[in-house]
Amino acid sequence: MASLKASHNTSWTHKQDKLFERAIALYDKDTPERWHNVARAVGGKTAEEVKRHYDVLLQDLMHIQTGQIPLPNYRRPGGRIGEINEEQRMLKNLKS
Repeated sequence: MASLKASHNTSWTHKQDKLFERAIALYDKDTPERWHNVARAVGGKTAEEVKRHYDVLLQDLMHIQTGQIPLPNYRRPGGRIGEINEEQRMLKNLKS
């Protein structure tokens, strides 16, 4: 199943994705003006675009958690196959 990100007119660079991940960790659901703060941290995106990006991320996460998209077995340098990396840990904690 393909990510829904491809269906949107805006594209995200790897750098913007990383800035987005950090910003949603910094500005939690109780932060006033959350999406405006996240958009400002990412740069070049509107509050609506970052909110939509977040919604797509949650949908992708739900598909992964329900087994519709299996997690690949990543190998970290010096690590074991299947070891959870930092990005997977962040995704796992998104819904918390």
